[in-house]
Amino acid sequence: MIPRMLMLILLINPAPAVAGAKETREKVAALAPRALVLVTDAKGNELIAQNADQPFVPASVAKIVTAWLAMQVLGGDYRFETRFYLDDKRVLYIRGGGDPFLISEELAGLAKNLVAIIGTKPITGIVLDASYYPADLRVPGIEDSNESYDALNSALAVNFNTVNAVRKGNTVRSAEKQTPITPLAISEFKARGPNGRGRISLSQDPDVSLRYAGELIAAFIDKAGGSVKGDISIGTVPAGLKPVYVHRQSRPLSAILADLLKASNNYIANQVFLEIGARRLGAPASLDKSLKVLNDALAAQNLASDIRLEEGSGISRDNRFTARGLVKLLALFAPHAALLRGPDGSLTKSGTLDGVRTLAGYADTKNHGRVRVVISLTSNDGAMRYRLLKEIASGL
Repeated sequence: MIPRMLMLILLINPAPAVAGAKETREKVAALAPRALVLVTDAKGNELIAQNADQPFVPASVAKIVTAWLAMQVLGGDYRFETRFYLDDKRVLYIRGGGDPFLISEELAGLAKNLVAIIGTKPITGIVLDASYYPADLRVPGIEDSNESYDALNSALAVNFNTVNAVRKGNTVRSAEKQTPITPLAISEFKARGPNGRGRISLSQDPDVSLRYAGELIAAFIDKAGGSVKGDISIGTVPAGLKPVYVHRQSRPLSAILADLLKASNNYIANQVFLEIGARRLGAPASLDKSLKVLNDALAAQNLASDIRLEEGSGISRDNRFTARGLVKLLALFAPHAALLRGPDGSLTKSGTLDGVRTLAGYADTKNHGRVRVVISLTSNDGAMRYRLLKEIASGL
């Protein structure tokens, strides 16, 4: 039995951990009384629960869910593939596999490997096959704009389906030393790019972005010692033609997810999300397949009513989470917490839409170890998320 005097002392002077939680709750409430804040320890005990029953728009915090599902279905060592075929007339067929990281540095190595296999004799044409994705693919929340975050998803796209260039008068040059400028890039940037330096999405027409991929691959083939003399067109790989080269992305999925969570690239998020459905339910990829895989996985964790996604990046305002559902998912994602790297060095992911500022992840505390944190603000005060996180980490 606890001696009566000791019990009296404990009642008068609460344990430091309890007192710290109460003081931190009060500071959080004083800083942002309308904010949704939920903090739990590793056992699921709620240390702070402020407005925690309100469903919220997750914005890019949704990418944590996509990363969790990708690790479950694909695994950290998974690598995207792009296939190359050559017929007897030296027409090169390229079949996209949804690789989200066909960036210039990747294309340079790809072209070198391809030319080493097929030789330097001129290629008489390039045919681009994007049939791995449906032709009418539309991701909720992606708008027809020049903004890079509105880039179209495609089975075959380069540099995140964007063009980074510098425009001066009627002259357009590449803004990246590693990326050759192409005729289509010049015409698109002249039509829609800003004066000076900028990055535009190729979101007006799926065929435009596909043809740009063909032009850039052709430019890298030329740099690797090969040559392309014929036209670039869109079609499908002839039945029975075997690939001469299968390019496996140099980055494993775990590295792609780390970049995704750090840079918050919507294009990468939905490329990964689409691959999940195609791998689990078979090609071609589709949003419906990936949503089915997601919802089945959530149901298995009793989270079907807590996490509702329409796509994998968080750009849709119709996505809805509950705070308690998200902290449960953070518990599932905990083995992969190192993939998260917030701008302040914390193990967090932020989300931003107009009038929405969110933050979720983990914080290491003195008295409660590593805690799970969910913060949502219906405002444009992005700094407040990190003020609250700092208060939580230092006070608990």
